[in-house]
Amino acid sequence: MRAMRTLMVGLSGLAMVACGEESQGETAWQQDFAIAQCRMMPTGRNQYFVLEPGYRLVLDSEDTRLQITVLDETKTVDGVVTRVVEEREWKDGELYEVAKNYFAMCDQTKDIYYFGEDVDFYEKGKITKHDGSWLAGNGNRPGLMMAGTPRLSMRYYQEIAPGVAMDRAEVISVTETCKTPAGTFSQCMKVKEGTALNIAETEYKFYAPEVGLVSDGSVRLREHGFVTN
Repeated sequence: MRAMRTLMVGLSGLAMVACGEESQGETAWQQDFAIAQCRMMPTGRNQYFVLEPGYRLVLDSEDTRLQITVLDETKTVDGVVTRVVEEREWKDGELYEVAKNYFAMCDQTKDIYYFGEDVDFYEKGKITKHDGSWLAGNGNRPGLMMAGTPRLSMRYYQEIAPGVAMDRAEVISVTETCKTPAGTFSQCMKVKEGTALNIAETEYKFYAPEVGLVSDGSVRLREHGFVTN
């Protein structure tokens, strides 16, 4: 997951309503999600996350391009058939990272869970490392990627792979206005993300209803919709 592989503090350069640093409070981070009670589906959507093959988001900044595509592929992880979502990131025009993320949706609640990722980092066209790769099972557990019904102040783990990936998120607002090259979106959800592995790392993401991710640090949405390959 791209979130904690880049250190970002605050909302530098973001065309949003400026807000101060939110207090973490004393509320515990949720990491138990009663997944065993869910009918897990590899395809679907909720208000802020589209998990349907062919859906693509393209975000960019002056030096970074991020392309997120829901592939027509599945992968069984820890006994669950998950949907493969590919993230490709370029820096200064060169391929920097390719990650295949594995998600499934609870049919009853529309919660979308994160079952892990396989990550390739590139340098001059060659794979150099796989930092951040993890899969649910063998001591790792799936986390919550996007709640079907997000609530203010929700705090939850997105990844539960001790020592490798422990990203977590807090819902800050559901009334933001997001200005992007792809247009202006209202009623956006603002999420503060961090990692238990380094509590000094934080960043903000914004999600628009029926669209998904529209801003991630310095990159903002330029294109969205379904593509055919």
